[in-house]
Amino acid sequence: MNSDSIVLDKMGLLAELCGPNDYNLSILGDLLGTRIFSRGNELSLESVDPETRRLFASLIDALVASIEGGLPATPDLIIALHAELTPLGEPRAPAYRDSESASGDRGASSCDDFLETCIQIPGSRVKVYPRSRGQGLYLKGLATHDLTFSVGPAGTGKTYLAMAWALRELLVKAKRKLILTRPIVEAGESLGFLPGDLVQKINPYLRPLYDAMETLLPNEVVRRLEESRSIEVAPLAYMRGRSLSNCVIILDEAQNTTKEQMKMFLTRLGENSTAIVTGDITQIDLPKRVESGLVHALEILEPIDDIFVSRLDARDVVRSRLVRKIIEAYENE
Repeated sequence: MNSDSIVLDKMGLLAELCGPNDYNLSILGDLLGTRIFSRGNELSLESVDPETRRLFASLIDALVASIEGGLPATPDLIIALHAELTPLGEPRAPAYRDSESASGDRGASSCDDFLETCIQIPGSRVKVYPRSRGQGLYLKGLATHDLTFSVGPAGTGKTYLAMAWALRELLVKAKRKLILTRPIVEAGESLGFLPGDLVQKINPYLRPLYDAMETLLPNEVVRRLEESRSIEVAPLAYMRGRSLSNCVIILDEAQNTTKEQMKMFLTRLGENSTAIVTGDITQIDLPKRVESGLVHALEILEPIDDIFVSRLDARDVVRSRLVRKIIEAYENE
């Protein structure tokens, strides 16, 4: 085995980079597919591959810069930086249509630019990092467009990142309200037969959004926002006739909208509002012969420059390696 070493001048910096019980080194080793160990003030990599060594050196440089800039070296940060620095390999299908601010060669973006998309939510200790290049572009699109579509399979972070971005906008008072909605498409049941008031009826359908919210904010903050009506939940059908101004609106499970529902939703947008539409076009539950409003909207709206479309795939899956393999298997079927 050949060994490549990096010498760090400050022992405190080395300790923070390695993490408790060298846990960060184990994360780096898993990502690079080789063993990494510390000895004195040196970090060493066992590898005969020049590209792995180059990537190792780039990762350490980026982590050191992050630590010195006040950003702790957490496992999420390590994974995010690795995703940014790793060559793309085989080109994917066009993942977006965007303005100049978020377009161009995905491999050419710098780590500084990448980390600018990180989300710090006021009142939360959680810092949200894009964990793939596709996710990084998704967050850039949210920051620069009033309407964003995010399409991809389960586990790619569509809903989680949308919720993180929306909560930050709400809590820094850039928007006055967060509205959560989705179409109700279930077999054998309707809202009228479910117990409780409207919020209690729709809450089970919005559980993925609440799961994301509860990992991002303390429960007491979520309750306070709901009590003040800063967060509103509504079935998609109840959007008709409304004009939504100074809001962030998340439409989840949009693949189950009809063309008419999607048009109705998109025309609700008022002054200073942002809409985020998420969905998985491989999981459409509409009756046969009913065209998905999400599929139709992408066909006719994607050419509009003011609309951002993020197309995530198996390479953007962060839920688990097993989920990524399952999605890749279905994609290659």
